Parts: sequence; C-alpha cells; structure tokens
Amino acid sequence: MAQGLRKYVEAIPGTPLPHGILGGCADVRDVDDVHELLGIEWLGLGCSPVRDWVDPCLNDESPGEESPGAPQAKIFDRPDLEHAEPINVYAGAECSTLGWTYEEARAHAEASLALGEQQAVEAAFWRDRLATEGQPVADAPVNIAAGLAALEGCLAEQYGGVGTIHVPAGAAALLGCCNLVHEDPATGTLRTLTGNCVVIGAGYSAMNTGPGNVPAEPGTAWLYATGPLVIRRGPVETIPDRNASVNIRTNDRRVLVERTYVVATTCVTCAVQVELCP
Repeated sequence: MAQGLRKYVEAIPGTPLPHGILGGCADVRDVDDVHELLGIEWLGLGCSPVRDWVDPCLNDESPGEESPGAPQAKIFDRPDLEHAEPINVYAGAECSTLGWTYEEARAHAEASLALGEQQAVEAAFWRDRLATEGQPVADAPVNIAAGLAALEGCLAEQYGGVGTIHVPAGAAALLGCCNLVHEDPATGTLRTLTGNCVVIGAGYSAMNTGPGNVPAEPGTAWLYATGPLVIRRGPVETIPDRNASVNIRTNDRRVLVERTYVVATTCVTCAVQVELCP
C-alpha cells in the first residue's frame, strides 16, 4: 500500500521495567534545590562495625595472684565522607515543522524521556559507580545461586543492614531457577531470602561490565551488591522555547527535554561474575 494512503495514529506507548532502579527498591525523592542536584556528600552510616565488649569486673573467674592486666580498650571509628555525582539524562525530538507543532514535538520528547530515563540512569550508575568501585568476591564465574550467596555474604559482613542486589535484565530469568527471589506482596519489590532488595535493570544489561568497566566474558554476566539507594530527581526541563526550536536554514524543529538525577548508595560495592547457562 502506498505510504500516502496510511492513516496517522498515535505512537505505541511503553512501560519501563517495574523492578528497575526507579522502582520500589530505591528511595526516590523529587527535589527542587539545585544545590542537591549538583552533587551531594554525607558521612557514611553503618559502614563501621558495632563491637561487643566484656566488662572484666563482671568476670566470675578470679585472677588469683596474677594481675588482670589493662582493661580491653574500646575502639572509635571515624566515618568516611561519601559522595554522589549528578547524572544528566535527556531525550531529543527532531522533525520538519510542516505538520508537527511545538506542542507535539515537546510531548513526544517528554514521552521518550519518561519511557527511557530509567534505563539511562541505570547505565550511568553502573558505569560510574558499580563497575568503578566494585570489589570481586569470587575468582571465576560461578552459578547464579553461588554468586548471589557471595554477594549477600559480602553485604552482611561489611554492612549488615538491608542492601540492594543489582542484576542485568539478561540474567534475571535465572533467579527463578532456584527460587532465589520472591515478590514482596506488601511492596511489590523483589526480595532475596535474606531480605535484600533486587533491582533488575535494562541499563545494567546494556553495560554488563565488571570492575574497571571490563566487558563480561561471553556467556557470563556481572552482578553487584550495594547498600540501600537514595535517588534525588530534579524536574523535567524543556529546551529551547517555542521560537528557538526551529532551525530556519533547514526548517526542522528540535526540542530537548532533560532531567538530573543523583544516585547515592553507601558503604560497600561487591561484585561477582555469574554463568548464564544454569
């Protein structure tokens, strides 16, 4: 059929993956303070161990003639100064001004951003944080059950609270092979038996790199574990305004929408390479 006879209809809508980084695992905060969107820093909480101590005066054993020695000294930990940098994501729309209004171009760009911003944030967070700071917990690729166990062991030893497991979408189906995760009916989030929250990211799958951003070996995927996530999200901004959107030389209209995110996590980033063949 000739193209001129086709009827123009609305675009096919899409839905971001429900268990991505902007899903229920993260504390997503909409902020207007530009200073928070330029980057943040804070004192790490929970990164130092809480230790036990025995009062020597409560010990029933008599030291006899020997001196009990100096009492056990208590340890004071200095918290680390942690930080997170901004992630700027955008979507641009371009078309001829004939038959495409500024409002239509803006609506198209905004819809594109709404559908794809989660994937873009995931890819940037993976590249700039997970694969930059991740510490391997296994020497070679392991099956996904062993890999998840190693990550949760790392989290338990170095953090101790509820953390976050980061899984590429391409490896997510393997989590069901051994009932490694379940959906929490109260929150709709994915949880491990330990209680850690699981993020399944399309942007993670697009990257799939190990520590140092080295590409994964064929047939394998990298998984990471971190502390909890707090994500600051700025407002959607449209650039430029109506008149400046038109290039008078080509008669094309361009509209850009963008948004700033600051993704923060704490204490530890563990990494493990898993086999994609169960």
